[in-house]
Amino acid sequence: MDDETLDALDHEAHVGRALELARQAAARGDDPYGSLLVRAADGERLMSARNAVATADDIRRHPELTLAYRAAREFSPAQRAGLVMYTSTEPCPMCAGGIASAELGAVVHSVPAETGAEVYGREGFVRSAAVYDGLDCDVRVVGPVSPAAGEAVHREHRANRREE
Repeated sequence: MDDETLDALDHEAHVGRALELARQAAARGDDPYGSLLVRAADGERLMSARNAVATADDIRRHPELTLAYRAAREFSPAQRAGLVMYTSTEPCPMCAGGIASAELGAVVHSVPAETGAEVYGREGFVRSAAVYDGLDCDVRVVGPVSPAAGEAVHREHRANRREE
């Protein structure tokens, strides 16, 4: 995917939608993660997903992995190379691996991995770009986009969990 095509997209609007999906996931009892796939050529939103790890009792139900799986089944390799995944938080290593396997063109995230680790009190984190580099694939990474808004979603969720 070329820089001009990727730069022409409305990153803030699409990340905003990913954050809405993250809030919806949290409202139904999951951790706040949301993602959508956008066709870079025209900015059309093709599909979206919310985290469902808790509600589906399935550790694979991260929205990024769900969308990577669907994209691999529903689009040709050439079409997938023209897709951008917008996500509320930088993909974890499992999801980054799925994105790489699906050969998506780019990922745009709000909250960087290190901020997510800090919010939830985790010691370590792995940047998604390190996964893509290690797999020698060509997934472009853009972010953080609207990081304060994304971090607020996670901090609110963490505070609500403490009150329960």
